[in-house]
Amino acid sequence: MTDAVIDAVNDIQSSAQVSPSFVEGGYAGSASPILEQARQQAAADNLPYAGSVKPQDAWALFQSGDAVLIDVRTAEERKFVGHVPDTKHVAWMTGLSLSRNPRFVKELEAKAGKEAVVLLLCRSGKRSAAAAEAAAKGGFKNVFNILEGFEGDLDEQQRRGSFNGWRSAGLPWIQD
Repeated sequence: MTDAVIDAVNDIQSSAQVSPSFVEGGYAGSASPILEQARQQAAADNLPYAGSVKPQDAWALFQSGDAVLIDVRTAEERKFVGHVPDTKHVAWMTGLSLSRNPRFVKELEAKAGKEAVVLLLCRSGKRSAAAAEAAAKGGFKNVFNILEGFEGDLDEQQRRGSFNGWRSAGLPWIQD
Protein backbone atom coordinates (compact mmCIF):
# COMPACT_ATOMS: atom_id res chain seq x y z
CA MET A 1 0.00 0.00 0.00
CA THR A 2 1.32 3.44 -0.83
CA ASP A 3 1.83 6.11 1.80
CA ALA A 4 -0.92 8.20 0.18
CA VAL A 5 -3.44 5.36 0.51
CA ILE A 6 -2.44 4.72 4.13
CA ASP A 7 -2.75 8.44 4.91
CA ALA A 8 -6.20 8.56 3.29
CA VAL A 9 -7.42 5.56 5.31
CA ASN A 10 -6.05 7.08 8.52
CA ASP A 11 -7.76 10.41 7.74
CA ILE A 12 -11.09 8.66 7.21
CA GLN A 13 -10.74 6.62 10.38
CA SER A 14 -9.67 9.56 12.53
CA SER A 15 -12.49 11.78 11.28
CA ALA A 16 -15.19 9.15 11.83
CA GLN A 17 -17.69 10.10 14.49
CA VAL A 18 -18.69 7.17 16.68
CA SER A 19 -21.97 7.79 18.43
CA PRO A 20 -22.22 7.26 22.22
CA SER A 21 -25.06 4.77 21.69
CA PHE A 22 -22.72 2.72 19.48
CA VAL A 23 -20.21 2.46 22.32
CA GLU A 24 -22.83 2.02 25.08
CA GLY A 25 -24.63 -0.67 23.08
CA GLY A 26 -21.56 -2.88 23.09
CA TYR A 27 -20.70 -2.32 19.45
CA ALA A 28 -17.39 -0.53 19.96
CA GLY A 29 -15.35 -3.68 19.37
CA SER A 30 -15.45 -2.88 15.68
CA ALA A 31 -15.90 0.87 15.53
CA SER A 32 -15.47 0.97 11.78
CA PRO A 33 -16.76 4.05 9.96
CA ILE A 34 -18.41 1.67 7.47
CA LEU A 35 -20.29 -0.16 10.20
CA GLU A 36 -21.18 3.01 12.10
CA GLN A 37 -22.68 4.51 8.94
CA ALA A 38 -24.58 1.27 8.28
CA ARG A 39 -25.93 1.31 11.86
CA GLN A 40 -27.05 4.92 11.56
CA GLN A 41 -28.84 4.21 8.27
CA ALA A 42 -30.44 1.09 9.77
CA ALA A 43 -31.75 3.15 12.69
CA ALA A 44 -33.15 5.76 10.29
CA ASP A 45 -34.80 3.00 8.22
CA ASN A 46 -36.02 1.14 11.33
CA LEU A 47 -34.27 -2.06 10.27
CA PRO A 48 -34.51 -4.88 12.81
CA TYR A 49 -30.80 -5.75 12.38
CA ALA A 50 -27.52 -3.81 12.60
CA GLY A 51 -27.52 -2.55 9.01
CA SER A 52 -26.51 -3.11 5.40
CA VAL A 53 -23.23 -2.63 3.58
CA LYS A 54 -22.22 -2.44 -0.07
CA PRO A 55 -20.30 -5.37 -1.55
CA GLN A 56 -17.07 -3.34 -1.78
CA ASP A 57 -17.33 -2.39 1.90
CA ALA A 58 -18.10 -5.99 2.85
CA TRP A 59 -14.98 -7.15 1.02
CA ALA A 60 -12.85 -4.52 2.80
CA LEU A 61 -14.20 -5.58 6.21
CA PHE A 62 -13.77 -9.28 5.44
CA GLN A 63 -10.30 -8.90 3.97
CA SER A 64 -9.10 -6.85 6.95
CA GLY A 65 -10.34 -9.51 9.37
CA ASP A 66 -12.91 -7.15 10.90
CA ALA A 67 -15.87 -9.34 9.90
CA VAL A 68 -16.91 -12.89 9.12
CA LEU A 69 -18.59 -13.32 5.74
CA ILE A 70 -21.34 -15.94 5.71
CA ASP A 71 -22.94 -17.05 2.45
CA VAL A 72 -26.61 -17.86 3.16
CA ARG A 73 -27.45 -19.20 -0.30
CA THR A 74 -28.07 -22.88 -0.92
CA ALA A 75 -25.15 -25.26 -1.34
CA GLU A 76 -26.22 -25.67 -4.97
CA GLU A 77 -26.03 -21.92 -5.62
CA ARG A 78 -22.54 -21.79 -4.15
CA LYS A 79 -21.39 -24.74 -6.22
CA PHE A 80 -22.92 -23.85 -9.58
CA VAL A 81 -23.04 -20.03 -9.50
CA GLY A 82 -19.86 -19.37 -7.53
CA HIS A 83 -18.86 -18.07 -4.12
CA VAL A 84 -16.46 -15.77 -2.34
CA PRO A 85 -13.23 -17.59 -1.41
CA ASP A 86 -12.63 -18.48 2.25
CA THR A 87 -16.17 -17.69 3.36
CA LYS A 88 -18.36 -19.79 5.58
CA HIS A 89 -21.72 -21.24 4.57
CA VAL A 90 -24.95 -21.41 6.52
CA ALA A 91 -27.97 -21.91 4.29
CA TRP A 92 -30.95 -19.68 5.10
CA MET A 93 -33.19 -21.85 2.94
CA THR A 94 -32.68 -25.41 1.76
CA GLY A 95 -34.01 -27.91 -0.72
CA LEU A 96 -35.78 -27.50 -4.03
CA SER A 97 -38.75 -25.82 -2.35
CA LEU A 98 -36.43 -23.39 -0.55
CA SER A 99 -37.77 -24.17 2.90
CA ARG A 100 -36.42 -22.04 5.72
CA ASN A 101 -33.59 -23.72 7.59
CA PRO A 102 -34.99 -24.15 11.13
CA ARG A 103 -31.43 -24.47 12.51
CA PHE A 104 -30.14 -21.29 10.87
CA VAL A 105 -29.48 -19.24 14.03
CA LYS A 106 -27.82 -22.16 15.84
CA GLU A 107 -25.64 -22.96 12.81
CA LEU A 108 -24.72 -19.28 12.42
CA GLU A 109 -23.69 -19.10 16.06
CA ALA A 110 -21.55 -22.23 15.66
CA LYS A 111 -19.78 -20.83 12.58
CA ALA A 112 -19.37 -17.18 13.61
CA GLY A 113 -20.31 -16.61 17.24
CA LYS A 114 -22.87 -14.07 18.44
CA GLU A 115 -20.28 -11.40 19.25
CA ALA A 116 -18.59 -11.34 15.82
CA VAL A 117 -19.34 -8.80 13.13
CA VAL A 118 -21.22 -10.99 10.65
CA LEU A 119 -21.87 -10.07 7.02
CA LEU A 120 -24.57 -12.11 5.26
CA LEU A 121 -24.54 -12.64 1.49
CA CYS A 122 -27.22 -14.13 -0.74
CA ARG A 123 -28.08 -13.81 -4.45
CA SER A 124 -29.65 -10.34 -4.41
CA GLY A 125 -29.66 -9.12 -0.79
CA LYS A 126 -33.24 -10.13 -0.03
CA ARG A 127 -32.77 -13.52 1.65
CA SER A 128 -29.74 -12.21 3.53
CA ALA A 129 -31.88 -9.35 4.88
CA ALA A 130 -34.44 -11.87 6.16
CA ALA A 131 -31.60 -13.97 7.58
CA ALA A 132 -30.12 -10.89 9.29
CA GLU A 133 -33.48 -10.18 10.89
CA ALA A 134 -33.72 -13.75 12.21
CA ALA A 135 -30.14 -13.55 13.50
CA ALA A 136 -30.86 -10.27 15.30
CA LYS A 137 -33.93 -11.83 16.91
CA GLY A 138 -31.65 -14.71 17.93
CA GLY A 139 -29.31 -12.35 19.80
CA PHE A 140 -26.77 -11.28 17.18
CA LYS A 141 -26.02 -7.55 17.67
CA ASN A 142 -23.50 -7.20 14.86
CA VAL A 143 -25.18 -8.82 11.88
CA PHE A 144 -25.24 -6.95 8.56
CA ASN A 145 -26.83 -7.61 5.19
CA ILE A 146 -24.70 -7.24 2.07
CA LEU A 147 -26.69 -5.09 -0.34
CA GLU A 148 -27.15 -6.27 -3.96
CA GLY A 149 -26.00 -9.80 -3.07
CA PHE A 150 -23.69 -12.02 -5.09
CA GLU A 151 -25.49 -11.75 -8.44
CA GLY A 152 -27.21 -8.38 -8.08
CA ASP A 153 -30.66 -7.17 -9.04
CA LEU A 154 -32.59 -8.08 -12.14
CA ASP A 155 -32.01 -5.82 -15.14
CA GLU A 156 -34.67 -4.72 -17.61
CA GLN A 157 -34.30 -8.07 -19.41
CA GLN A 158 -34.87 -9.98 -16.14
CA ARG A 159 -31.23 -11.12 -15.87
CA ARG A 160 -28.84 -10.74 -12.96
CA GLY A 161 -25.19 -9.76 -12.87
CA SER A 162 -25.12 -6.93 -15.37
CA PHE A 163 -25.09 -3.79 -13.24
CA ASN A 164 -24.65 -4.46 -9.53
CA GLY A 165 -23.81 -7.12 -6.99
CA TRP A 166 -20.61 -8.79 -5.82
CA ARG A 167 -19.58 -10.27 -9.17
CA SER A 168 -20.45 -7.16 -11.16
CA ALA A 169 -18.26 -5.12 -8.80
CA GLY A 170 -15.30 -7.25 -9.82
CA LEU A 171 -14.75 -8.59 -6.31
CA PRO A 172 -13.06 -11.98 -5.80
CA TRP A 173 -15.10 -15.12 -6.40
CA ILE A 174 -14.52 -18.68 -7.51
CA GLN A 175 -16.60 -21.43 -9.01
CA ASP A 176 -16.35 -25.16 -8.31
